[in-house]
Amino acid sequence: DHERQPCVYILASRPYGTIYIGVTADLVFRLAQHRSNAMPGFTSLYHVHTLVHFELFGEMEPAILREKQLKRWHRQWKINLINEHNPHWIDLAVGLGLPPLAPGKKRNGS
Repeated sequence: DHERQPCVYILASRPYGTIYIGVTADLVFRLAQHRSNAMPGFTSLYHVHTLVHFELFGEMEPAILREKQLKRWHRQWKINLINEHNPHWIDLAVGLGLPPLAPGKKRNGS
């Protein structure tokens, strides 16, 4: 059993693709849910499964406030935030111990 850690996270369907922002107390568990499409909805419908950004918090309340703030941001601000910390839009979930996502259709030049 691992420690719960409040967290805001951003998923993307592909670099500069569809973006989803969420909040959770258990990032690895929530990512596994998204990846297995266990939660029907936006992320399963649009195949938004790549973890491109996350921020850890000591308590849930500031994490929820940050999620609400990010959801109000313009799309370009969200892209700038991702680019600042993860310019190649790599899947950060692999560094958390999750297996790499099955490759989708690659675009030329990516």
